[in-house]
Parts: sequence; C-alpha cells; structure tokens
Amino acid sequence: MTAPIVVAGASMAGLRAAEQLRAAGWDGPITLVGDEPHMPYNRPPLSKEVLAGKATFESLAFRPRAAVADVEWRLGTTVTRADLDGRTVGLDDGETLPYRGLVVATGMRPRRLRCPGPVAGRHTVRTLADARGLREALTGPGVRVVVVGAGFIGCEVAATAVALGAAEVTVVDPMPLPMVGPLGELLARALLTRHERRGVRFALGTGVTGFEGEDEVTGVALADGRVLPADVVVESVGSLANTEWLEGNGLDLTDGVLTDEHLRAGGRPEVIAVGDVARFPNARYDGVPRRVEHWSIPTDTAKHAARVLTAHLTGTDHGLEPFAPLPTFWSDQHDFRLQSFGSPALGREDVRVLEGDPEGDVLVGYHRDGRLVGVVALGGQGAAAAAARHRAELLRQPAPPQPAPTA
Repeated sequence: MTAPIVVAGASMAGLRAAEQLRAAGWDGPITLVGDEPHMPYNRPPLSKEVLAGKATFESLAFRPRAAVADVEWRLGTTVTRADLDGRTVGLDDGETLPYRGLVVATGMRPRRLRCPGPVAGRHTVRTLADARGLREALTGPGVRVVVVGAGFIGCEVAATAVALGAAEVTVVDPMPLPMVGPLGELLARALLTRHERRGVRFALGTGVTGFEGEDEVTGVALADGRVLPADVVVESVGSLANTEWLEGNGLDLTDGVLTDEHLRAGGRPEVIAVGDVARFPNARYDGVPRRVEHWSIPTDTAKHAARVLTAHLTGTDHGLEPFAPLPTFWSDQHDFRLQSFGSPALGREDVRVLEGDPEGDVLVGYHRDGRLVGVVALGGQGAAAAAARHRAELLRQPAPPQPAPTA
C-alpha cells in the first residue's frame, strides 16, 4: 500500500493543505492528524462572536470540499515525534505512521505567564473549549476582568467583555500603547482613545509579577506596585510554535519551522510547512524569514506548498516563482474595524495618513525606503473600503533586490 501524505495538524492550515493537494493533482492517500476532537473551524470569531454568544460551533466549522471526502481524519490524536530520515511520524497512542510526504501544520499555542499565584480563573483564547470556558466566566454578575496583553486578541477580548456588561475591564501591557508593534504610534494612540471612550481601562508600561488569591485569582499584582482586583484574567501574551515533535531532525526550530522560498523545510523536498508555524522569506519584501499569524496565511501557504510537494512526489516541475503573499488581517473591536493589507510592521519608520483623520475614519500608509509596503484602516466600512482600494497597488509593487536569506 502506498504511504500517504501525512498532514500534522487538522486546523484551517491542515484542511487547506489537503484541499490544495487535491487541487494540485495529488490523488494518493492523505491522512490528517489533529489534537482537537473537532473538525477544522474558524478561530478569529472565538474572541468576538463566540465569546459574545452570537455564534455557535456549527457556524464556525469549515465545510471541507468534496475533493477531500476520501481523506482519513485522525482527530483527538497528537503527533509526538518524527523521524524525517525514516519518513515516519509517531502518535500519542503509540502508533507510527509512514509517510511519502509530510505537511507541518501544527500551528501555535498560547504563551502562559510564569508568575506565582493561583491558576484557577486564568484563561487563554485559542480553542473552542477556551472560548466556551471564558464566556461562562465573563457572564457572571459584576465581573472584574484583567486582560494581560494589548495585542489583537487582548483588545478584542476587552471590547467583548465591555459589551457583555463586565463591571471593570483593564488591559495590562509593558508597551506604552496597545498594538503599537504592528500598528506604530499614530494608530496605536487612536486605538487607545477609542477603547477608553468605550469604558476599557489600561495599565500600560508595566508588567505582571504575580496573582493574588488562594484557590482562585482575586487580583493581579503589577510591577509598578499596584494590585488590580480581578475575578477573571485573560492571558494574551503571544504564542509558541508547536514544533517539539520535530526536534532531533536537524531543522531550524528557533521560531516556528524555517523554510526556503517554497516552504520546504530543512532542504527536504518531501517536507513542507504551512500556516503560522512556517517561518519563510517573503519575496515581496526581503529575504528575512518571518512567521505571519494572519488569517490569510493558511490558505496562501497551503496553495503554494501543495503545488511544490505534489510536483516533487510526481516528478514534475512545479514552475512556481518564490512564495510572495500579500498578508491580510482585520480585527473587529467595539463598533469599529482595523483592516490591513501588506506588512505595516516593515514600514513603521515612515507612516503617513493617506485618507481621513485619526480622530475619525482614517487610512494610514506604511513605507519602507519610500515604497508603500502596507496600509491599515481604522474606523467603519468606509475606512475598510479605502484600504481595499490600495490592495491592487500593493500587489503591483515590484519586489526589491533580494539579500541573501538569513535565519
């Protein structure tokens, strides 16, 4: 029997990889292995619609294409080890699966704070179970919420908690402004103002040193000496790549799985990485490998990598240019949206208002060496539409001269 292509990870990236393998012409067996018991589902609504009680799991679940009806699903199963030379992966139930091709799609997990104090009452938002547990905690009367981390998820959870009627919502972050890393100071200040007007409090420029309480959290101790009362704590302090199962195979796992410009890992044409676990050079910008945790990346990486892997396994020339996606993200908070195209973080040293005003709907452009590399809109539907108009311009931008890739 022909060994299958094994897709390690059964979330959106894994599903899209299987679908794209079929689209690329692979008609051999495919096995998807995922640690959650659910079929793949859409994660962005977890911190918004699901938390607010406006969406069910049934509405989040992706509907697999008919082409993958014959795929074998191993749900509720974790990949624990890999032997890339022997072309096998091991599962937590002790079984060993041979593979002809391997797709690394194991994604990320939430980083947790290593601080003294009780664990009960502390939440993350990554899975459906996480969101269900947090919603139950947030719907109690007079609940006081502390969100640690002022990034995308932290700001979305804070907005949702306010809408649910929480008595107090405070966001803590060592940075001076929310989301200043991806957005830069101009939009970060505008975002702070919008949140504060809607009742969110901020404790910025300080970190967490511990948690108060005996069996459950009752407060959050900060580095500046304050203690914030808390019935619910949400930890949104970044992510860790699920790559431990790949250790010992000579791969660079410093931050995700390092790949080449065609998403091949470690110089192995039969091993590809997709989704936010992949650290790849984007030919649209430069030769520096980076992970990208935006919603568009699972589909973009799966489409390119599946063609590359199928071409290798069938002995054909994939004929593809180096991978050069245009990252896209959006974030709904309160009654406004952040909409972005491109890579704003690469142009934070040259930020220009393209349309509107930071006090209202605004569109901001990010430039690198005078070249537009990203746009972000903040506001209502008009601002998001303005960002979309610049998408074609960003796609037309010629790629800059490529330096030698670095790890």
